[in-house]
Amino acid sequence: MLSLFLHNGGAASKGQLRCVAARLLSTTATTNAPTTTTPGSEHFDIIIGGGGLVGTTLAAALAKNDTLADKRVLLLEGAGEFKGFDASSPYQNRVSAINRNSIELFKSIGAWSHIETTRFKPVKQMQVWESNSDALIQFQHDNFASDVACIIENDLILDAVYARVREAANVQILNKARIECVRLPKDTSGSHSELQLQDGRSFSCELLIGADGANSIVRKEMGVDVFSMNYDRMGLVATLELGDDVCDNSVAWQRFLPNGPVALLPLNEKLSSLVWSTTVSQAKHLKDLPPAEFVDALNEAFCRQYARVELADKAVQALNSFFGQQATQNQLQYPPRVCAVKDGSRATFPLGFLHASSYVCSGAALVGDAAHRVHPLAGQGVNLGFSDVRHLVESLAAGAYAGFKLGDKQHLIKYERKCLAKNVPIMLGVHGLHALYSTEFSPVVLLRSLGVQLTQNLPPIKNLFMKGAMG
Repeated sequence: MLSLFLHNGGAASKGQLRCVAARLLSTTATTNAPTTTTPGSEHFDIIIGGGGLVGTTLAAALAKNDTLADKRVLLLEGAGEFKGFDASSPYQNRVSAINRNSIELFKSIGAWSHIETTRFKPVKQMQVWESNSDALIQFQHDNFASDVACIIENDLILDAVYARVREAANVQILNKARIECVRLPKDTSGSHSELQLQDGRSFSCELLIGADGANSIVRKEMGVDVFSMNYDRMGLVATLELGDDVCDNSVAWQRFLPNGPVALLPLNEKLSSLVWSTTVSQAKHLKDLPPAEFVDALNEAFCRQYARVELADKAVQALNSFFGQQATQNQLQYPPRVCAVKDGSRATFPLGFLHASSYVCSGAALVGDAAHRVHPLAGQGVNLGFSDVRHLVESLAAGAYAGFKLGDKQHLIKYERKCLAKNVPIMLGVHGLHALYSTEFSPVVLLRSLGVQLTQNLPPIKNLFMKGAMG
């Protein structure tokens, strides 16, 4: 077993050696008793490995559920203690486009009122358009009766959710708690899931939930197959100041450029958040540009005429004529002019795709980025994680009410099935969009332009897409 922790002839760390010792102790003990824990470890019903938006929301949802309110929950947060959110501080560069289902989840755990009374921006309309043709699509409800999404700063979501977690008598938060190793039960014989932290402390539980991100230690111990792909792209985020001519900043704008999509998300009447997906070299270049040059490059990205595919333009015009619609050029709106970028708000992050072949095993389950990771072009990443939270809590509550153990795989499978039915189509769709818009090959431009314009002209299909995006 020690060979698992030796790399290229190097010695195992003290933490890794402690893990080996803990595993040997638990293996020996397992031969003598049907239900075991490592000597000296503290036991919880549920341990959530990883905080962040999804893990912390899961802790709050477990505490709020009447059936699960008596279960002892431990939330392991790798970062230090969360300092809270200051509503008087400048807007942050990490935001999320939250859909209706996620908002309903926040309402159910009592977190939405905190967000609603602090600050958020409803999106009434979204416009997506092509740079190599005239194709475009606009999403909005009839007469703008309800919002397409809401733009909320990530730390504000955390602040609202942490407030609920700290009120819960059955939830304990452990900060700066990084998992060193995990041992999961090999079957349903009754043994517990166990883990050891980097500081040497050990815990056991009925159910270990991996909310520890794309490099999940819990997922690795589960041994499930993972399909992952590095897009060789980076996302650039920033907080932007808009020109004085803006009268109603309630539209989300996204344009597909040759190197990837660039999006403006409204924060308030004078500020927007940027998410620009592009090549690694261009992302680094844009991040380091002087502010004035960066603003010029961004405004040009939304307005510049790129190389056109004439056949695609003609096909879009013919499609509009067939449906009796006005020319796309007359439908197209342009986003507000950006006049400045907030100091220190530019940051980059890598983009990729990941999906675990299974979300559960005996004694463990995965949520959020530990189970799946998608391109941000559709704003679905964190919403899929919140959907996981809702399905997992519902499944655990139903199982507990029926007398199942929390870590029973036969019941956890029901959670997995619900998630796969929702997540896989969305993830394949987002991945497909990324692939379609990563080329300027004329036949592909023609096909994607026809697809976009056909969707724009057929309300039932457009509404289907919109309902999917809204959860």
